[in-house]
Order: sequence, then structure tokens, then C-alpha cells
Amino acid sequence: MSGDVSHARAMRSATRADLAGLPVEVAPRLLGAHLRTVVDGEIVTVRLTEVEAYHGAGTGPVPDPGSHARMGRTARNATMWGEPGHLYVYLSHGIHSCVNVVSGPVGAAGGILLRAGEIIEGADAATRRRTLRGVVRSPLDLARGPGRLGDAVGLRHPIHDGIDAIDGSVWAGAVARLSLRVDPIVEIAAGPRVGVAGIAGTAVFPWRFWIPGDPTVSPFRWGRGAAEVAGG
Repeated sequence: MSGDVSHARAMRSATRADLAGLPVEVAPRLLGAHLRTVVDGEIVTVRLTEVEAYHGAGTGPVPDPGSHARMGRTARNATMWGEPGHLYVYLSHGIHSCVNVVSGPVGAAGGILLRAGEIIEGADAATRRRTLRGVVRSPLDLARGPGRLGDAVGLRHPIHDGIDAIDGSVWAGAVARLSLRVDPIVEIAAGPRVGVAGIAGTAVFPWRFWIPGDPTVSPFRWGRGAAEVAGG
């Protein structure tokens, strides 16, 4: 059973004001939120159970060496520097499209990686998309991990990078909508980010947030050199 059994709780559309704070402040608010996509006419909705915050250069009081925007603005990370509520969709390992919600003031780069969730609508479409990448062993695995989540909801790099999840406008034939719980989840867990190298993947940055006990949350693994830093 999920650690958050209240799937039917009241939801409301997210606003840019909801996402105007620093990513590390906004990220916990996304737990239990719904991301609904319409891609090629197929609707998929994921209930978010795990997220990670990332800050860009000059964003917040502590530099984030784990962020794509740690060195400043580039063509790759340009979406992170824009208006909150757009989705930064990047390619991981040349295969998986990973989805981030942009947060923070315009001009202050920030993104919240959608690490995992539960597919609550459109499971057939999500399963078909996922099986193109590999075997789906359980419905709980459909969006368990950022690459799987991106595949399941159908958002692809580069064509969907920048899609607006606040106004729901059509972007490259797709639509995305972010909804938040009216009553935020109170019981959350926090810890190091998954697979992030060096100090950025240690308890110095407890910027991963998840719903305790939820079976769709991805397993933790150290990034390159992070365990040595943490132990040293």
C-alpha cells in the first residue's frame, strides 16, 4: 500500500506564484502533486512521490555543484533560467528524457527533478511507452525513476523542453498541466540526492524529498565519489 493513500484528495491548478521560491523550498510541495500530459492524443497522469531540488549559479545562499546550471546559462540549461512552471526536459545517458519543474524567480536558475511517481491515469499508454525501453515488471515500476517517468508521460527531449505546465498551452503537439494538493503532505522524508557525484550527492545537500513508505520511490544509490566524501 502506498505511503500516501489519499489519491482522491482535492487538487488545484499550480500557479507561478506556487513555484516562485527556491527549488529546495518548493520541492517538498510537489509531493503528491499530479502532472498530467496529453501527447499524441493520449492522457497520462502521474502522482509525484519523489523529487530532487537543483539550484543554478548564484541561486540561493549555497552553490550547488550537482546542478546542470552550476556554471551559468548554456543552450542546454536555458529553460532553467526562465519562468517558473515550465518544464526543463533533458536527455540522460543519450536515451532517457528526464523532466524537471522550473522554480524560482526569473533569471535565477532552478529546477526540481521529478524522480518518481505512480501512474494514476493512462496506464496502458504509459506501459506501451515504457516497454519500448525495456521490460515492465510491475505497474509500480512505470514511473519509478526519472527516466522511466519521462518515458511514461511521453515528454521527449528536445522537442518538449520548455513546455508550460501552468497555462497548458500546446507545445510541439503536447500539453502538460501541474496540479497541487490543496492540503500538502505533512509527513515527508529528505536525504541526499540519488547518483549525484561528489559532495553534491551527500548529506551536505539533503535536497531529495520523498513520501515515506511509498513503493514507487526509487532506491538510493551513491554517485561517483559521493560515498567516499560522505565517509571521509
